[in-house]
Amino acid sequence: MEKRAVLGVESSLTSQFWAGQEAKADTVAEIVRTAGVPETVAQLLAVRHVRPENTSFFLQPSFRDHLPDPYILHDMEKAANRITQAILNNEKIGIFGDYDVDGATSSAVISQFLKGAGASIVTRIPEREEGYGPSEAAMREFIGAGVSLAITVDCGTTAFAPLHILTQQGIDVIVIDHHEPDVRLPEVCAVVNPKRFDEPEDNLCRQMAAVGVVFMTVIAVNRLLREKGFYQNRSEPKLMDFLDLVALGTVCDVVALRGLNRLFVKSGLSVMAQRKNKGLCVLSDLANIREKPTAYHLGFVIGPRLNACGRIGNASLGMKLLCAADESEAAEIASRLDELNTVRRQMCEEIYKQAIGQIESAGEQPPFAFVSGQGWHAGVVGIIAGRLKERYHMPALVMAQEGDDLRGSGRSVEGKDLGAAVLAAKEQGLLTAGGGHAMAAGFSLKAEKADAFKNFLQDYFETHCSDEQPAADYMIDAVIDIGAVNGRLLQTLTAMEPFGEGNPEPRFAIPEVAVSSVRIVGTGHVSCSLVSRNGKNYLRAIAFRAADSVIGTSLMKHQGALFHAAGYIRPDTFRGGDNVQFVIEDLAPAG
Repeated sequence: MEKRAVLGVESSLTSQFWAGQEAKADTVAEIVRTAGVPETVAQLLAVRHVRPENTSFFLQPSFRDHLPDPYILHDMEKAANRITQAILNNEKIGIFGDYDVDGATSSAVISQFLKGAGASIVTRIPEREEGYGPSEAAMREFIGAGVSLAITVDCGTTAFAPLHILTQQGIDVIVIDHHEPDVRLPEVCAVVNPKRFDEPEDNLCRQMAAVGVVFMTVIAVNRLLREKGFYQNRSEPKLMDFLDLVALGTVCDVVALRGLNRLFVKSGLSVMAQRKNKGLCVLSDLANIREKPTAYHLGFVIGPRLNACGRIGNASLGMKLLCAADESEAAEIASRLDELNTVRRQMCEEIYKQAIGQIESAGEQPPFAFVSGQGWHAGVVGIIAGRLKERYHMPALVMAQEGDDLRGSGRSVEGKDLGAAVLAAKEQGLLTAGGGHAMAAGFSLKAEKADAFKNFLQDYFETHCSDEQPAADYMIDAVIDIGAVNGRLLQTLTAMEPFGEGNPEPRFAIPEVAVSSVRIVGTGHVSCSLVSRNGKNYLRAIAFRAADSVIGTSLMKHQGALFHAAGYIRPDTFRGGDNVQFVIEDLAPAG
């Protein structure tokens, strides 16, 4: 099928419709032979650059065959020995985590492990207003609490001054993190971070979320305790029971679901299905998750609810829920999180509308979105920036104003390095704080410098970045005949789960199908049937939240017309059984 203009989602008429990615026939054949999978799955694996010799690791990863020794990470042995010593000597241990889901799950895993080993612990999750990472005030709280060992999780790699406060008092510090390091490391007992410059580029742990690094640390400590006879008179913890939390943090931190991350998530989803964690059970029920959990549920249903507390108040609630000892405690916390998430969503919708109004009232479309509002909540500006970027296909910077101060977050597109632009603006004295990477950045500034900052960005993008707008290319994994879409194919596709970053859900194109039986269902969804050109095959289909979109309008106005449909093959949970439906994500006229 040739490349065509698309009636795109959100009325995007600039998208391009691509007919599948090519995979070498010999590679596909070798995957079929070595892995024993259908050719369709082999094609999907090949375009994801999975080599034939790695297919078993991808499709059926196992701890016995694929988990490396934790000591492959620098400072892991030092960290394991020091934590073991603290447990054996009944020392008080301080845990400091980040306010996002990766931080909450990291804190929960290590806290529950230490509690299970009888350790005395103090935990601290900062509010977003305190800023990212350990603060000097929080470290002084640890000193006042009498800790002799402090462990930072999902943060700490560049927290030189706050951690120095602890080491000056003779308190040992262990950093367990995955964020990019500075050219130097903190002078502490151990820094376990797979992104350290002295770690090899092909380190198996390099792409882990912080919770994965924490899990590796727990494995190392548990092994030492076992060797020292610690479990002779007490039960050894079941480390595999922590994998639901490891999976949750890994998915929500949007790291690539390849290698060990894939092992953690695939195994963790199985653990979650056993409903062992009381907090996750209650939150899942509250979110009406009835089917077997998937990575989608972690990233788009449970994750946002846990993240809400870190965005708009009481950041420690997420970790408390994951560590809840009984259902009544879990139910109370989960209810509060659900309320916060509802408030967060309402807040986002209102700010999003205001931001669109600011952009479109300017008349001509600028090269980037630059909006701010008095009373906007700083905890949600990153979400708004991401939605504006997707809507307008350009960089978006969104700022919350409080008095004379602006706190902002930005999201960018290919070819526009926002992180570099923000750092350059900071060096020019336009920002009071700022940092990030090519596609996302955070920053703070005085309101009086907003116009100067905007002008600086205009000049920076013109002189340092490409003027060409990136095409919103629409990539198709494979073109498939409507007659081949059935329960058997759906079952074979499940072998490729979990889907997510680095392993996207396969997107298919079904060419030349007519549309019939179109109707609006639920809250603005468009249900229809796709019928083959010869009328012999049909397939139930749905376009979610599309009633007011170009796609929905086209489906309703052009019944009987031929289209190329693009989207996903998923189970029809409404009808149950082995029923399959096609989730329409985009359309192109076939005539």
